Amino acid sequence: MLDHIPTDKEVLAKWLKAGFIENRTLFPTEAGTPQGGIISPTLANLTLDGLERLLKETFRRKEIQGKPYNPKVNFVRYADDFIITGCSKELLENEVKPLVERFMSERGLQLSPEKTCITHIEQGFDFLGQNLRRYGDKLLVTPSKKNMHAFLEKVRGEIRSNRTLKQEYLIRLLNPIIGGWAYYHRHIEAGHAFRKVRMAIWHSLWRWATRRHPNKPGTWIVDRYWDCSGRKWYFAVLAGSHAQRSRSDVVRLADPTDIPILRYVKVKSDANPFDPHWRGYFESRKRFRKNSRHR
Repeated sequence: MLDHIPTDKEVLAKWLKAGFIENRTLFPTEAGTPQGGIISPTLANLTLDGLERLLKETFRRKEIQGKPYNPKVNFVRYADDFIITGCSKELLENEVKPLVERFMSERGLQLSPEKTCITHIEQGFDFLGQNLRRYGDKLLVTPSKKNMHAFLEKVRGEIRSNRTLKQEYLIRLLNPIIGGWAYYHRHIEAGHAFRKVRMAIWHSLWRWATRRHPNKPGTWIVDRYWDCSGRKWYFAVLAGSHAQRSRSDVVRLADPTDIPILRYVKVKSDANPFDPHWRGYFESRKRFRKNSRHR
């Protein structure tokens, strides 16, 4: 990292060996970084800096025997996860991949064989918990099956491990999990996934409720644990004491289908939020996002 990262070497060396303090105790940094910590993606961004520039310089548009040739090599990176596109499988296997491997080996890194794959866009691939796949002329981005499975397993695990918990506390425990997952995916084609997830959570909660009252009929369980609002049934409960309860005290389970899908417009690559020249552009983006929320 000290040989290849374009920054102040002295500051970087001290930073890497600074350690951390917890409960007034210093823990020196001998090697590695905590998995999931904010320092890990920061170091990955620093280490991989320059790969995009190398790919652009190596695979430029050119003419071969008088005919234009576009390798279509593009690079998208998020921390240590990245996508590289190309015009053919042979180009990616024989030219792009060896170049990336040499670039990473100089920095003490290597590609993960389990996570590295070369596939056609019509077959699709997973990236950051989402599946990207082209159907004809249309590219669809949806929550990946693996991501949905991991999310539902987490929700089901919380429900199973809290069989005796009060309904209000269970709702407050699940809402951040459900809301966080849904808001992460709300900028893609997630409507079908939201409906599927809603039904799966409903079945898990139904099993949770019937286990608590095995001798009660279904109508009694529905009246106790669900609230009807229009055409939807919400897992909900009145919070607070009986004497002070009002309709506004209803605590509802988050419903992914209630979160609107908002289309995200990519920011122009040259845009700078600190440059007064781009102030009008960012103000127009704010107005667009505000109008999208009210649709």
